[in-house]
Amino acid sequence: MKRTFDLCFSVIGIIVLSPLFIVISLWIIIDSGTGVFYMQDRVGLNHINFKLIKFRTMYVGSDKKGLLTIGNNDNRITRCGSWLRRNKLDELPQLFNILLGDMSFVGPRPEVRKYVNLYKPEQQRVLSVKPGLTDWASIQYYNEGEILSKSENPEKFYITEIIPSKLIKNLDYIDHQSFWMDMKIIYQTLRKIIISN
Repeated sequence: MKRTFDLCFSVIGIIVLSPLFIVISLWIIIDSGTGVFYMQDRVGLNHINFKLIKFRTMYVGSDKKGLLTIGNNDNRITRCGSWLRRNKLDELPQLFNILLGDMSFVGPRPEVRKYVNLYKPEQQRVLSVKPGLTDWASIQYYNEGEILSKSENPEKFYITEIIPSKLIKNLDYIDHQSFWMDMKIIYQTLRKIIISN
């Protein structure tokens, strides 16, 4: 049932949002040049890497300076990218990841290998389900960049505080997941985006 939902609504989403995809793509090109999409290796189901697709929000090559983005004043982020991130529109191309079967609408957000390698054995269980576009942790850490910007050592804080907190929520989701819980998470995510803007 979950895969049927993902397949149907990813197709519908791509078709309905295609005009918005075109507008955003043109804006990115006008704002900071070519290279509309940003693809990054993330760890998915059963520890298998896949290419997560986003709209590019940073200048080309900026990811080499660090994996984490810190607050709204990160000078690697373009003007267009800042707006896209604030409204979570940079995540829309992941509808293609869902269509391809790499991701689901709801599930633990996929992490890069660098941080997955730090997971404890019990925490590795988050890789027993498909990663998602949203989850409880995404709602709680909606303004993650701003939270990190208040830390003296953002990466250390991310590793020691945020990742463990996210994993607790992810494991709880895995233990209690249901179709109706997924609907609740999708609703709460949309509500958070609307309220925050």
